[in-house]
Amino acid sequence: MDWFIFVVAGAATLLGALGVILSKNPVQSALMLVMTLFAVAVLFVAQQAHFLAAVQVIVYAGAIVVLFLFVIMLLGVDRSEDLRTEPLVAQRPLAFVVTMLVLLEVLLLARSTWSTGAPSIVGPASGPGSNIEKLASALFTRYLLAFEVTSVLLVIAVIGAVVLARRTPASGVRSEQETPAP
Repeated sequence: MDWFIFVVAGAATLLGALGVILSKNPVQSALMLVMTLFAVAVLFVAQQAHFLAAVQVIVYAGAIVVLFLFVIMLLGVDRSEDLRTEPLVAQRPLAFVVTMLVLLEVLLLARSTWSTGAPSIVGPASGPGSNIEKLASALFTRYLLAFEVTSVLLVIAVIGAVVLARRTPASGVRSEQETPAP
């Protein structure tokens, strides 16, 4: 049964990830991200990491994807773009080079011991104490700076998206505040 759950959740994760990448509609892409995050939560449950599964669903599938959808709607998905014109000419070749470097890095890292079951830096997952206590201890002691930096980066990303999405009124159109009262 464990193998079956792993295969189904893994397939759902991969299909959702491909849907995120290949979908042309940003809303559908965000919904595919929700599917991917739910499938990863199922994989966490299969590994007896119930707290991580709950966080995966509540924080990522709930809050972060809702935030993504808010920004997508704020930016306006009703505007169509001409995909034949490319404003950044070097973007595709640079993306290809970066992709090849990341794949090379993954292959090199897969040969090392950290991804093959070597002992964890923060200690074994088994032993005295619950999974939640061990995770909280590692997160709020050793990895506190990374945790806080990630939250600050998310806030900066939202502020940046809102600033970029702000549209100035057209020059011939008056806003309600500018129209003279009768």
